[in-house]
Amino acid sequence: MKHLAAYLLLGLGGNTSPSAADVKGVLESVGIDADEERLDKLIAELKGKDLQELIAEGATKLASVPSGGGGGGGAGGAGPAAGGAAPEAAEEKKEEKKEEEKDESDEDMGFGLFD
Repeated sequence: MKHLAAYLLLGLGGNTSPSAADVKGVLESVGIDADEERLDKLIAELKGKDLQELIAEGATKLASVPSGGGGGGGAGGAGPAAGGAAPEAAEEKKEEKKEEEKDESDEDMGFGLFD
């Protein structure tokens, strides 16, 4: 994926036919070693092809991929049977859930996205 990203960056920069050396240069500029075998395969696959056409073709293929969720079924109309304590219990659960979510979001497990 890193090879393809570098290739696309070169294409966006105006290089219509990036070479393996060009892609290596981009990767090395950010401290990434290129995998020769994968890079050679990528260059061979994309040789002589127009990037804009490939992107447009890929977009049409992605449009046919199902995405999104079906939604949860939930309780489906099941309410409190006897009334009284159920609303209070639901409020307590909501408060507990909010506290848990806050705790989880504050933790970064010792590293950040850009470290």
